[in-house]
Order: sequence, then structure tokens, then C-alpha cells
Amino acid sequence: MKRIEAFVQSDKLRAVVSAIEKKKVGGVSVIQARGRGKGNRPMVEGQRGTGRHEAEYSSLDEIIVVVEDSEVEAVESAILNTASTGSKGDGKIFVTSVEKAIDIGSKVRGDSAL
Repeated sequence: MKRIEAFVQSDKLRAVVSAIEKKKVGGVSVIQARGRGKGNRPMVEGQRGTGRHEAEYSSLDEIIVVVEDSEVEAVESAILNTASTGSKGDGKIFVTSVEKAIDIGSKVRGDSAL
């Protein structure tokens, strides 16, 4: 099993989640995140509208999905094809191994828990 974490621009969230769901994966988790990377951070207005400055962090959304090894490429492609604009700051995808999965309600273990 693999855990896929994708950090995407907030305006791409719905489209990316929809593309992942079309791949018939078990479930998707979404977390609102803030961070700094290679992309440009947004400009924000000062409190009284008298000045502008660069925001300390960019707003992103983190999408987490755990899939069987055979589904990784399809989910990666769905994310890339939906979230990529070709600009720096589009986001990142991280894929890590999952040693064990347990469904708390049914107590099912392994791939069946997905």
C-alpha cells in the first residue's frame, strides 16, 4: 500500500479530488495547509488598505489518499493532469509506503481495510 500526499493550490482542490474519485479509490482526506516553497506568495493589503506586502505563507490544500500499489500511477496522473499549470508553486506530490492499515469499525486489516 502507498500513501499519496498532494499539496495543491486551493483553487484546484475540487477538480483534483474529483479526478481522484474517478479512479475509484477508497477515500480521500483534505487538510487546509499553509506553507512556503518555490512559488510566489500572494500579496495582501495592509490593515487600513494603505500598503501591500507579501504574505508570510501561501494557502494550500493537502490531499491524502492511501491506495494499493497498482493504483499509484493512475492517482499520480490524475493529480498531475488536473493541478499542473506549468508554473512554479503548483504544488508537490509525495508517495510513501504504508506498512499496515486497520479499519477501526470492522477491524479488517491490510488492503481490505482501504
